[in-house]
Formats: sequence, C-alpha cells, structure tokens
Amino acid sequence: MYTKLHKRFEETSKGIEAESIIRSCVHCGFCNATCPTYQELGDERDGPRGRIYLIKQMLEEGHATENTRNHLDRCLNCRSCETTCPSGVEYGRLVDLGKEIAEEQQARVFPERVTRWGIRQVLPFRKRFTFLLRLGQLVRPILPTSLKIKVPIKTPRLSWPTQSHERRMLVLGGCAQPGATPNTNSAAARVLNQLGIQLVDISSAGCCGAVSYHLSEPLEAMEFMRKNIDAWWPAIEAGVEAIVVTASGCAPMVKDYGEQLKLDPVYAEKAKRVSELAKELSEILSLSDIEQLNLDIDNVKTVVHCPCSLQHGLKNPDKVDQLLERAGVSLAAARDKHLCCGSAGTYSILQPEMSKRLLDKKLEALNVNQPERIVTANVGCQLHLSSQSKIPVLHWIEVIEQGLKKSER
Repeated sequence: MYTKLHKRFEETSKGIEAESIIRSCVHCGFCNATCPTYQELGDERDGPRGRIYLIKQMLEEGHATENTRNHLDRCLNCRSCETTCPSGVEYGRLVDLGKEIAEEQQARVFPERVTRWGIRQVLPFRKRFTFLLRLGQLVRPILPTSLKIKVPIKTPRLSWPTQSHERRMLVLGGCAQPGATPNTNSAAARVLNQLGIQLVDISSAGCCGAVSYHLSEPLEAMEFMRKNIDAWWPAIEAGVEAIVVTASGCAPMVKDYGEQLKLDPVYAEKAKRVSELAKELSEILSLSDIEQLNLDIDNVKTVVHCPCSLQHGLKNPDKVDQLLERAGVSLAAARDKHLCCGSAGTYSILQPEMSKRLLDKKLEALNVNQPERIVTANVGCQLHLSSQSKIPVLHWIEVIEQGLKKSER
C-alpha cells in the first residue's frame, strides 16, 4: 500500500516506521474476518484494513480527526488480524503508533483525559491498586450489582514455598495481579518448587509498562521498564535462568523491552538480556517433566480460554490445553477460540459497551459444552470473565497446583 508522508512526519521515527508497516499491507481484507469489532459493527473503519487506511490518511494529511481517533480507540489490539494476515503486517505495532500520533494531534475532552490519567495513576501501582481494591471488597455487600460484579471476592492466599534450589527463576509480580488474584504466582511457585525450581519475587519490580504503553504514553512505559530492569539486574547477574511471567498480557511487553529501549545508551543491552530471559509460564512448564509431579487431578470438566496475548501476541494458542491434557485434566471444547473476551487491558473500562458485547459472546462460546469451570492465562481476562460467569474462573496453574498431593502441598 503506497503512502506519501506529509512533511510533518517525513523525518520522524514514528512516521517512517508506520509507513514501512503500511507498505506491507496488500488490503486483501482477510483480517476483517477475524476482527472482533468488525464482526460486531460491520463498519470497515472498525476493522484492521479500515484502520490502516485511517492511519495512512492521517500520515498523508498531517493531522488526525476525532473520528479517526474514535475508530482507533475501538481497536482491542488483540492482534487476531496478525494471525490471519498472509502478508505479515505488524498491525499491533502500527495501531499503537497510530494511537500515539492521533493523541498528539487531537486533544481529548476533559472527562476522557481525567479517566485515562486516573487509570495510569492507579492501575500500574501495586499498593495503590490493592488499597482501593480492599476498600471495594470491604463495601462489596452493599454495592449495586453493576459495581459488585466488578469487585473480585478476596481469596485466602496460598503460602509461598520456602525451599531453596540450585535452579532459580524470577517472577514478574505485576501491578493488579498481586491484589486481585494473589494465588496465581503462589501456585506457580509451589508447582515449580516441586520441579526443583525456586521462584523469586523481587518486590521492588512492578508494572511491566503495558498500561502506559497502550494508553499512548510510551515514555512513561519506558520508566516502568527501567525500574524493573534495575530491580532484576542483580539477580540476572547472579545467574537466574528466566523471568517468568504468569500474566500472559504482560509477557509480550516484557519480551519487547529490548526493542523498546534499543536506543537507550544505558539500558539497551540490559533490556535485550531481559527480553531473552522473559518466558510466559506455559513456556516453562511445557519444557518441564510435569508427569513427575504425580498429580491427583479432580474430575472437573474444564474449558480453556486462551487470551489474545497468548495466542496472537506470543503465537502459543495450544500450550495451555496441551499442558492440562498432560496433567490429566478433562477438557471441554470451546467455539471461536480466536475471538477476544473484551478485557484487553483497560478496554473494559474505556469501551464498556463493546467490551460487554464481546464478553457475552465469549461466555456463550466457552459454555457450549457445559463445562464446570473456566481456566485462562491472564489476570485481566480472569477478572473480566468472572464478572459475568456462572461457573468458577481460575488461572490454569491453580488447577495444576490443586492436583499436587496433600503431602507435597
């Protein structure tokens, strides 16, 4: 797709990179067939091909309209289109660039600015988020239903194993996960402990940077990246094997640190090393001998929701299913596995109507074979699905952990 950059963008890194990606698009339209928002709205501008044209127009004319930004805002960045695209268009990166340029060109109305600022001041900060979550859980019984369903019930925290092992790995603590679903990392630590791996949580590390990055604040995102690198670096120098990411939504971001900080003279090499070490949890377990765990798995019919970050971002659509099958879990088939649940980071807050429509469709697709529980690999998806699901929603590692013999737990 030929693009002639406006003089405003001719010498900018964003304009040059965006033009390069656009030129790889042959506007075939295969992407629309797997785009959740296009399937819902039927509007070319709410599909990947249409959004590419809108970004192209913005780069050629030198400015963004509010209408352009609205259509870009409705993109989930689920990257399902990337999986479908025969030309290998890096749409996820392109839409992030498009959103950043539109944000610079078109001022938002005050309420939108306040909402986005508020998200960035709370969600990426573990202590702030957890404090507000605990307040919500305290008053949850008296909240109206519309708010109550958004506040997860507080669960008893599993203990962290105390054994030391020669094999050591770091774990991304994250921002929302420690407060909202604290047993995810604890369960991962307990399972890996039985495999002879010590999982270490460095408390000074925090948000991976994805919240700021996908809200078009890349410089702010880089500060979160640098903070994590500083927190992890002594352990990396001491020889840890990997940085384990249990929230699949964070994994593409951590794996991208090297690219994001490649021009930083202080952090470029360190960021590259972090990206090399970053592994989503299923990548670690798939290479482990989980059969040696001698699991006692309950006979609960389970359906897997594979987050977009795992199947489209990391290109690992089947790893969790395969791991659970190896563990002896009874799996139920789902429909339309490629479609997003509507969580998509902050999307459920900023685009609640579309998010709810996608959630309803996803739950219908997951329940087609009457499972007794849903498992997923990302905290955002877990909370989003739980808000409307009539059956329990867990992180898949919790099922493995529950299968450990009582003496081992």
